[in-house]
Amino acid sequence: MRILYVEDEKFLAEAVIHVLKNHKIMVDWASDGNEGLDLALKPNYDVIVLDIMLPSLSGLEILATIRNRNIKTPVIMLSALNEVEDKIKGLETGADDYLAKPFKTAELIARLNALTRRPPIAEIKFLDFGDLKLNTTDRTLNGLELTDKESEILTMLMKSPNLAVTKSQILAHVWGADSEHDENYVEVYMSYLRKKIKHLSSKVKIKTVRGLGYKLVEE
Repeated sequence: MRILYVEDEKFLAEAVIHVLKNHKIMVDWASDGNEGLDLALKPNYDVIVLDIMLPSLSGLEILATIRNRNIKTPVIMLSALNEVEDKIKGLETGADDYLAKPFKTAELIARLNALTRRPPIAEIKFLDFGDLKLNTTDRTLNGLELTDKESEILTMLMKSPNLAVTKSQILAHVWGADSEHDENYVEVYMSYLRKKIKHLSSKVKIKTVRGLGYKLVEE
């Protein structure tokens, strides 16, 4: 399991992350709202844990943004206020669960496990960007058949259009974090996808972002 933990209290975050890692839960930590939003927009996480009170952007603002972009990653909201109104606001904005601070890390782990076992309410069947339409069920792009790996990579790119996804993120998501494959495999499959998109005479291109990775753009 890989989670995004957005919390501005450094000592609390470090303590929680230490325990989570001991339970084989990988954690990316963001200490302010802007950084948290940048990471939350990436298709890399099984669960996002969001504190409500954050510098730059609040947890509720981050949650509203990702839900408006149709990102369905489960979200647990954290709040030190423990007020009913905060819980209602979070759930109405699209949170899946709520945990009042201070909390026991064991309870957080239990809730993370529960959320990752829960089937999604509505699995995305179609993804659109520009003149491209990806059917994630039968793995076709505008009717053109894709391989499993091609479909998984394109799904990552189409969920975050105009945002760069790194080779390492693609490698970990598609081949697994413990895979012995290297980033050359990503380059090979990007070549395959580019040929198929070109075959469709699409205005959409896979752009290489030097030093970052790849992103979809519409020309």
